[in-house]
Amino acid sequence: MDPDIICNPSAFKHGLTRDDIEYALLHPIRNGLLEDYENKYLLVGFDTRGNPIEVMYNRIDAERVQVFHAMKCRKSFLP
Repeated sequence: MDPDIICNPSAFKHGLTRDDIEYALLHPIRNGLLEDYENKYLLVGFDTRGNPIEVMYNRIDAERVQVFHAMKCRKSFLP
């Protein structure tokens, strides 16, 4: 089951759309808990045009995530 995705307004600050964010979340190439955090995840995936993006989110529960950051992926996060 795919998670319900809640996007904070800050997730759109860098010009990505909800479709871009959802596509990346459903097709990750890297996804994991950020070091030193209990509930802050970094995901690297592709937007709807095939560009690599980074998405940061928190898990609300087993079915929901809250995205608070999304932008063109920085080289340091590419696998």
